[in-house]
Amino acid sequence: MKEQEILRDERTVAVENASYRLAYVVISFGVLLSVIYRGFVLNQSSWDLLALVVLSSGIATLHQGQHKIWDQRMLLPVLALMGSSAIVAALLAWLLTR
Repeated sequence: MKEQEILRDERTVAVENASYRLAYVVISFGVLLSVIYRGFVLNQSSWDLLALVVLSSGIATLHQGQHKIWDQRMLLPVLALMGSSAIVAALLAWLLTR
């Protein structure tokens, strides 16, 4: 029997996925910091960049939902985080427009 070199295994896939996650986190927070800098320092509107972050997060969430990785224990904390984030965003918008 010929010995064949294993090119990809579970470890390779796990390391690749971890690297993609790290890259996504760096890009997402980099864009968010860019939005903050443009908004507060340069007084520019950066809704397009903010929309990219929200859209990419939404796509990841939809993909996870289609593959049914969410369970009931995760639903309440996610909804609580979304609600509290919306409240903080509304409060900040109200305070900054005064």
